[in-house]
Order: sequence, then structure tokens, then C-alpha cells
Amino acid sequence: MTDTTGRTDSVSAPNPTPVDPTGTLDEALDRLHAAGPERDGWLSNHGPMAVEALVRHGQAPAVHRWLDHYSHKLEDMPAPATRITAENWHEALGDPRRIADWTMYFAQETAGHPWQDVLTEWWPRLLPGIAAGATHPVIRVGHAVRTLLGGEANAPRVTELAHGLGYWAARHQPLPALNPPASLVPAPSAAAALDAVPPVADQSGGIRDRLTRLTAFPLWPEQYADDPDVARARLAELVRAATHRYATHGHGDPIMLVHAATAPNAVLRTLPALPRELWPQSLAAAWAASAAVTAAYSPADPAPHTAAPSASSADEIFARAAGHGNDHTIKFTDTALDVGDTTALAAALSSIELIPPAL
Repeated sequence: MTDTTGRTDSVSAPNPTPVDPTGTLDEALDRLHAAGPERDGWLSNHGPMAVEALVRHGQAPAVHRWLDHYSHKLEDMPAPATRITAENWHEALGDPRRIADWTMYFAQETAGHPWQDVLTEWWPRLLPGIAAGATHPVIRVGHAVRTLLGGEANAPRVTELAHGLGYWAARHQPLPALNPPASLVPAPSAAAALDAVPPVADQSGGIRDRLTRLTAFPLWPEQYADDPDVARARLAELVRAATHRYATHGHGDPIMLVHAATAPNAVLRTLPALPRELWPQSLAAAWAASAAVTAAYSPADPAPHTAAPSASSADEIFARAAGHGNDHTIKFTDTALDVGDTTALAAALSSIELIPPAL
């Protein structure tokens, strides 16, 4: 059966915890907020996203052990340089040297205004740079918003949103302007659109290099609907299609291709906190991000995949991901459980098999 958002419940659904009764998530976020959002100059800190997913899916007892293991990947927050204000923010947008300045700015903004108001003001400013940091900033924001919508807007959770927005602003990276040629006809579905994305000719180097080689995307949806509910349904369709596609194409780059699904799902999770008039442009940005990752990392040919065992529940598969320990596996499985059908669970199992374990 499919609900109004386009999600399915053909298998046993997970039983996520909407509020953290143990306090573990807030403790973990407090531990993580002394660290910066990156290490080694550009690799993302996945800690806040992974612990949110772990707690949500009943793995709170494993969080501090997971963080202890992950702690060697954390670096201190860089020193601030110059204060960002409402008057000078334009010149700092997209400057990764200003990560600490941006984090302080959003900490001040969320301290002085409701977090939803700050998010609403900055969402349309940041959306054009959705590819920033290999899409990790928008994913971090999506996890933070999900927590805020599901429970108390306390200090650690609001601070986490400030960190996510600050990271996004500092790494803001617009995709190149693409004008699809006439040969790229409109795609009838999200799955067909992803299949029709032309891979970049030179799949070498990191994602920043590959994004400069993008040529064109299929037109999907053929016309971006002004109806917010239609936009939300199409966005859910995109998340489902990208998750399913991982089951057959994840071998192209098992880590990077998870973002073709987790980035649009972060946008989908954020929609309820945004004015409805922002939903259509959110769909457009999410499609651009998913298509860009697909173009940059998809393999030439699909591979067969093994269906998820019929007896496996979503909770059991997430427990396997938690035991596997890799942050990308945890986050992708979290998205696969949002989709919730058998192909999505098979894709989650593919990520467990393809990505090296961390624990």
C-alpha cells in the first residue's frame, strides 16, 4: 500500500523513537559540538547524523561506544576569524575558512529567534548550494530538523541545527548551470530519470572535480508543480527510486552513491518545518543533488542483487547496520527504512555488504 507521500509499507515497518527518553542523543550531541564539521581539510564529520539515526532506531545503548570508536576522526572546531552579520554574510557564503564564523552566526540567530524562522529564512538561500560538502551539510540539517520536529527544541538539538546550517553556508557550492539538449527527453518517472542521467566522462578525482564535468540532466518532473503536495509526492518518489537503484548500482562507489538517496531524503524530512510555498523549489534542488551524485559515480552496468530475506524485519536490518558500524551504512539504512519496502531493505543489505565495516 502507498500513502499520500508515495512511501510504501509492504514490509514490517520500523519502530523509531520520536523522542529520546534516555537523553543519549543530547549527551552525544554535546560531545560532538566541540568538534568541527570536517577533518583533513574536507572530509565530513558524520557523527551527529549517525548518532541521531542510531537513537531513533532503538540503538541508544550503542551510541557512546560508537562515538568512542569514531572519536579519532574528529577535529576541533577551527578558530573564528571575522564576525558574520546580516550586512556582510554575502561575502562569506561558500568560504570554508569561515566555518567557525558561520557556526557562531547561526548559534546567535537560533538563540534570538525560533529555529523554524531561521530555517525558513536561510533555506532558499542555501538550496542552490545543495551539493556543498558532497551533500553532507543538507543531510546533517535534515537529521537535526527531524529531531526538532519529533521532540523538545532543547539546547543541544537547536545547536546541532546551527552547526548544520553553518557548515552548509561555509561549503555552499552551486552546481554548474545545465541546459539539457533536446535529445534528453523528459523522463516519465524518478527511476527512469536516474537511469537516463549521463555519467560524467571522466570519473576520476573527488566529487568537487567530478561536479565540474556535469553536462546535462534529464528533465524530471517535466514541469515542477506549484502544488506543494504534488512536489512532496514527487520528492518521496525520488527518494524511493534512488534507494532502490543502490541495490543494483551501489557497487559503482558504495560510499558516495548512498548520497543520491540520503540527500533528497534530508530535504523530504525538512519539508514539514518549512512553508509550503518552498516545497516545489526544494524538490528541484533535491533532484539536482541526486542526479549530480548519480552522474559522478554510477557504474556503466548494473549488477544483480539479492532480495532481502522475507523474514527480516526493518528493525533487524538496522541492528545489522548498527553492528556494522560504518556511518554511511547507518545513514543509508535509516533512509531505506523510511522507504520501507522489500527492495529498499535489499538495498540496505547491499550497503552492509559493499561498505567496509567500522566496528
